[in-house]
Amino acid sequence: MRRGRGPASASSTASSSSALFGGESATSSPALDTRIPDLLKELHQLIQQTQEERARSEHNLTNIQKTHERIQYEQKGKSKGTSTAVSPYFKSKLRGLYSTAKADAEVEADLLRKCLDKIAQIKAIRNERRIAAKSAGIFMEQEPPRKTMRRGVLMTLLQQSAMTLPLWIGKPGESPPPLCGAVQAGSDYVAKPGDKVAARVKGPDGDEQWILAEVVSFNTGTNKYEVDDIDSEEGKERHTLSRRRVIPLPQWKANPETDPEALFHKDTLVLALYPQTTCFYRALIHAPPTRPQDDYSVLFEDTSYADGYSPPLTVAQRYVVSCKESKKR
Repeated sequence: MRRGRGPASASSTASSSSALFGGESATSSPALDTRIPDLLKELHQLIQQTQEERARSEHNLTNIQKTHERIQYEQKGKSKGTSTAVSPYFKSKLRGLYSTAKADAEVEADLLRKCLDKIAQIKAIRNERRIAAKSAGIFMEQEPPRKTMRRGVLMTLLQQSAMTLPLWIGKPGESPPPLCGAVQAGSDYVAKPGDKVAARVKGPDGDEQWILAEVVSFNTGTNKYEVDDIDSEEGKERHTLSRRRVIPLPQWKANPETDPEALFHKDTLVLALYPQTTCFYRALIHAPPTRPQDDYSVLFEDTSYADGYSPPLTVAQRYVVSCKESKKR
């Protein structure tokens, strides 16, 4: 079972890899430049409003705590045999306080959703700028010769990409959208330029493998993608692939506390990015995340172990996708 991509592909270029993970070129459109500062200003205002709302609601939460303490104090003072039921006065008071707390929480949640929308808009504009620069050939024609980057830096960028993947926060009763956690995209979905995908390509030795790649384009006439290997100098390893050989990666993390159905369950067969590589391998879910910041625990298929599986290893939600093949080969 091959874990690495070989010495020749162990290094990439600093400019190429930073671009692949959302970095920007020095040249960009003035219209886009003015939009981002405006959005950042709006985001800052929303964050301030959220902090003010949270501070305002603290007084009501303190009243709830004090009311419960008062109830406990009065119940302790009652003689044996006396009813310890909460009085109608305190029931009414708590009902009002909790109704206010619920309304305050809904206002704060709405502000936080607006903050997330602003962040998503900023990221989309930055990605649009990067794609436009690549299409114009700015990186190839105007930049000095690229310097190779240590593999550890690429691995750090992969980790950062996983950590900054937004958490899906829907409204009550709202279902997670496609590409949230384990929720697959529809059969007619087409990944956009710049999207990260798992791509099935032929390796140098002729064997097929699933690699981490970035979409360059999609040809509606041929129904095929062009993708760049994430672990090679930009454009040096470009592959033309049919749609069935490309799996879009999740665009949101699923929250195990509110949307557990949007996660892969224990013993589900998946493709997961093997730690410290840019290759996906077949694995079984050993344990799904239990908190929003948690990763999957997976068992990679590995014939060097007696039971055919590796010890449990952690893989971020960003790099775990569905595997449609049979459980054992």
